[in-house]
Amino acid sequence: MHDESVTDFDADQHDETLSALPQTGEREVETTLRPRKLAEFVGQPRVREQLELVLESARRRGVPPDHVLLSGPPGLGKTSLAMIIAEELDASIRITSGPALERAGDLAAMLSNLAEGDVLFIDEIHRIARPAEEMLYLAMEDFRVDVVVGKGPGATSIPLEIAPFTLVGATTRSGALTGPLRDRFGFTGQMEFYGDDELDLVVTRAATILGIAIDPEGSAEIARRSRGTPRIANRLLRRVRDYAEVRADGRITLEVTRAALEVYDVDELGLDRLDRAVLSALVNSFGGGPVGVSTLAVAVGEEPTTVEEVCEPYLVRAGMLARTPRGRVATATAWEHLGLRPPADYGRSEQSSLFD
Repeated sequence: MHDESVTDFDADQHDETLSALPQTGEREVETTLRPRKLAEFVGQPRVREQLELVLESARRRGVPPDHVLLSGPPGLGKTSLAMIIAEELDASIRITSGPALERAGDLAAMLSNLAEGDVLFIDEIHRIARPAEEMLYLAMEDFRVDVVVGKGPGATSIPLEIAPFTLVGATTRSGALTGPLRDRFGFTGQMEFYGDDELDLVVTRAATILGIAIDPEGSAEIARRSRGTPRIANRLLRRVRDYAEVRADGRITLEVTRAALEVYDVDELGLDRLDRAVLSALVNSFGGGPVGVSTLAVAVGEEPTTVEEVCEPYLVRAGMLARTPRGRVATATAWEHLGLRPPADYGRSEQSSLFD
């Protein structure tokens, strides 16, 4: 249900809200929309409840909480939760990423600068270099790192004590984590795709913060086309706002939303140009499959990792694509979504390919 008072703005309130926001770029706007407390975080009720218990228990005992691993597809709020953890603990947060930690010395320098109780956030932690990962083991367990000085037979290892800290790791591919690293996290939160009602709340909240006048039907339509992902919902909201300001009266209605998303190539199921290109190539060029992901990527002019990590998760979830041992297969739903009729025996051949 929508609260009309939340999304209905008079002109003075609208201008006041906008003037209160810094006039910055899209990246800064995205930061503005991030919740700062667990109570403000929309969705993921199970993870929020579990994380609240972990943090409250640590606060009562006066110690840093266990290390936290957040796993799930991109755009679901892993970075926001890491910042919330630091905020809830009243601690500083240091942010880096797995690919940035190429050498053990990079990690050692960062760990040695942590103060007691600080939060270290490593995004895409499954991509951390092996030497840095092995150093991280000791740091996570004993709050100590061994710095190697010199080379060859004369090299010596100097133990360096570091302040107790909490590591928050985020990964989109939990299966790529090594067992020793995964086992050192005291809490693992598995992030799930959002439902339409939860995304509706995300859109309404963002519209309120940005001072955007939006109707309940407009926010519901944006939520429905956001592929279960808050990041996409916020991005679509900003694009629909642009359309509303340039080609309408500035208010986001159902009609304005549909017209705007048509301009931006987002269809009624949330598929964009690349998603439809993948399905179209699979159906029209390869007869529905099976076909390897590398071949499919060449057909649409993209990298295989882009097709595999950006397009496929939602297409599989939407029931339009299946991953089989022989390759990718379009389902009958994909044919219908493209306005095509699958071959008469397509259902049987597709079913057999799933188990070959």
